[in-house]
Amino acid sequence: MVIIVFDDVTLLDVAGAGEVFAEANRFGADYRIKVASVDGQDVRTSIGIRLGVTDSIGSIESADTVLVAGSDALPARAIDPALVEAVKTLGGRTRRLGSICTGSFILAQAGLLSGRRATTHWQNTRSLARAFPDVTVEPDAIFVRDGDLFTSAGISSGIDLALALVEQDHGTDLVRDVARWLVVYLKRAGGQSQFSALIEANPPPQSALRVVTEAIAADPGENHSVRSLAARASLSTRQLTRLFRAELGMTPADYVEMVRIDVARAALDAGRTVTDTAHLAGFGSTETLRRAFVEHLGVPPKVYRDRFRSAIRT
Repeated sequence: MVIIVFDDVTLLDVAGAGEVFAEANRFGADYRIKVASVDGQDVRTSIGIRLGVTDSIGSIESADTVLVAGSDALPARAIDPALVEAVKTLGGRTRRLGSICTGSFILAQAGLLSGRRATTHWQNTRSLARAFPDVTVEPDAIFVRDGDLFTSAGISSGIDLALALVEQDHGTDLVRDVARWLVVYLKRAGGQSQFSALIEANPPPQSALRVVTEAIAADPGENHSVRSLAARASLSTRQLTRLFRAELGMTPADYVEMVRIDVARAALDAGRTVTDTAHLAGFGSTETLRRAFVEHLGVPPKVYRDRFRSAIRT
């Protein structure tokens, strides 16, 4: 199996997935791990250290599995054309092809995600969808399989993807041993939305929605019906809904719920009980809070609290 790297590559993308395949060998697999760059030269990683490279991409005649690692820089600047072209040629020389985190941008630029389903780091799912409208982006997935093509979400999800590939090759018993040895979940609960910022966009400074979104943020527990919000903005309910869709990409009710979920997450992070959180965030009942968390984050509020509260106990 081959991991594609380049300058500023995220080290954990490479090391996390690579370690899964290396540990699988401990339990009976036979993966020969190669690290390849465009010119076969060592690369500088995201933390500044050099990473040894075993091959140039062009020298690889065939490979069972190729994974393209990611980098914070990929969504923000033009990708090296030589890297894109080199990855493009690998499509016909491997049994299965995949990306880790923002490595999906390289696959997309190479045309290898066209007409496919894919994912990437939660921070960049919208950018990927805008830049490549022929790609169906699944923003909440930890990883996505579309035939022989695999893409994973942010950084450590490369470990999840690698475990899934090992399971595909060698079955559940072996991959369970690998997961236990690495002290990671064989399959983590929920999607990557539990790690993401649910509200990322704000209305334009002069928008009529400003007074509405500020009122929701100031008191998320208040009765924010469409009618009351429309009255606050001096708009009809139809105008308000149209403006929300145009400027924020969601309905007023969806926006209110997203704000309430973010408030609830902050309260749970701070150690509040689920009952207190439900009332503080405006959900009214723990059951309503639970339904919202399961729908949008993939986990119940108690599981979220236990997973994300401080690891240091006082």
